[in-house]
Amino acid sequence: MKSILRHLFSILFFLTALPNLYAQESAPFYADIQEFKKQDNIHFPSANAILFIGSSSFTKWKDVQDYFPGYAIINRGFGGSTLPDVIRFADDIIFPYNPKQIVIYCGENDLAASDTVTSNMVFSRFTTLFDMIRNHMPDVQIDFVSLKPSPSRARLFKKMEAANTMIKDFLKNKKNAEFINVYYAMLSADGTPMKDIFLEDNLHMNAKGYAIWKKIFLPYLIKK
Repeated sequence: MKSILRHLFSILFFLTALPNLYAQESAPFYADIQEFKKQDNIHFPSANAILFIGSSSFTKWKDVQDYFPGYAIINRGFGGSTLPDVIRFADDIIFPYNPKQIVIYCGENDLAASDTVTSNMVFSRFTTLFDMIRNHMPDVQIDFVSLKPSPSRARLFKKMEAANTMIKDFLKNKKNAEFINVYYAMLSADGTPMKDIFLEDNLHMNAKGYAIWKKIFLPYLIKK
């Protein structure tokens, strides 16, 4: 009788877990997260590194480690992601690494996804992520990189600037937190985005764009 009950319980558990498993596997960017896990299985990053998380501006920074010799960088950006996506996969791409510093670039895709997404919504999503990280890691350094002025998203600049301002003001009063402002350094003298720092898609940066980021990032990165 006990054997039958155990068997029935196993079947019930499988049937209960199956929808959750299917939902997880069908979630956007699931394949990207599994690729990170494969990399970790081959060589798990050392603790106390600097973790970059967010969207494609980090994903495409393939040689980011070369820009910051002497710093241990873990790049877990996945292209196209929004802040809710980063929140959804926090248990996979943030907390296992025990980083000493977390650098976030995300929110641009949130605004681009729909005209109904407001600056306030981006701010609220960021504070949700911030609080989640802070609750798990009370002392970790959390830095947010301002949304950048991508030429292909010029219609969103006012929303970006508003979101940047709200996040900057929020972090101003937080311990172990900084706002890394790259926005204005990417503009020409006439206030328009520099044309020679972006790829042909006018969304992602080339080496010149990342060189600007490197210069701005360096004072914020924790070396020891």
